[in-house]
Amino acid sequence: MKKFQVVGLLSCLLASALANSQPSENTVLWQQALTGEHRTPAYMQRDQYRHPKATLTFFGVSPSSTVVEIWPGGGWYTEILAPLLRDQGMLYAAHFTADSEVTFFRNSRRDFEAKLSAKPAIYDKVVTTSLMPPEQLSIAPAASADAVLTFRNVHNWVKSGSAEAVFVAMYQALKPGGVLGVVEHRAKPGTSEANMAASGYVTEARVKALAQQAGFVFVASSELNANSKDSTSHPAGVWTLPPSLRLGDERQAHYLAIGESDRMTLKFIKPQ
Repeated sequence: MKKFQVVGLLSCLLASALANSQPSENTVLWQQALTGEHRTPAYMQRDQYRHPKATLTFFGVSPSSTVVEIWPGGGWYTEILAPLLRDQGMLYAAHFTADSEVTFFRNSRRDFEAKLSAKPAIYDKVVTTSLMPPEQLSIAPAASADAVLTFRNVHNWVKSGSAEAVFVAMYQALKPGGVLGVVEHRAKPGTSEANMAASGYVTEARVKALAQQAGFVFVASSELNANSKDSTSHPAGVWTLPPSLRLGDERQAHYLAIGESDRMTLKFIKPQ
C-alpha cells in the first residue's frame, strides 16, 4: 500500500473514532434536561424511583416530539420535557383550570404558571392548556401530538367518574400512530372500584379497559417503575408512601425504606 493511501486510511479511521467519541446532539439534550441547574434538587432525588429517561424513551419521546403532559402538578416531568423539546419539539401542559372552584386546583395552576414565567430560557415555549372534565377536555389541537403522557393521574379520574372522558380526550389529541403513555400506581388484580378510588392504586386491567374503550390498542408494558417492596396496602393509601408521607413521623423510616409506589408503565397507540 502506498504511503498516501495509508495516511488517508489513518485519517478516515481517526475521524470516525473522534465522531464516535463525541456525544450526539440528542445525548447532550437529554443530559441537559436531566441534570441542568433548572431542576429542583428534591425532584432529582425522585429519579431513582421514576427513571425518567428510560420511561420517556420507552414511550418513544425524542427531542423532536410533540408531547402533551397531562396534569403536570408542580412540574416534575415538565422540568425534563420542556428543555428536551424546546428547540425541535413541542410541549403542551394540560393543567387544572385557573378559575376552578377547588382551591387546590387554582393554586396548583397558579404556582405552575409562576414556575414557567420565572425561567423563560427553559419554559417559554410551553403551551399551557386546561383539562377539567367534563367541561374542559381540549388539551391540544386534534391529532397534533406524537405522545400523550399521564403520570399517576388515573386514580383521580376513576374516583371522580371522569376517566372515560379523559381517555377520549387523550385519544383525540393524538396523531394516528401516536402513543399514549401511562404510569400509574398499580393495585393487585381483582381490587374493587371502591378500593381503587380510596387507595389511589388502580389495576392494570382497569387502565387497559379504559384505553381500549377509547379506541387505543395496547402495545407493551414495562417493569421500569415496579417496586416489589410495596404491598399496596397502607393506612392512608398510596399517600402513606413518599413523597407524600401523609402519616408524618408515624413509621416514617419504614415507609421511606419501601420507597415510592409500585407502578405500571403501559404503552398504547392510536391506530393508523
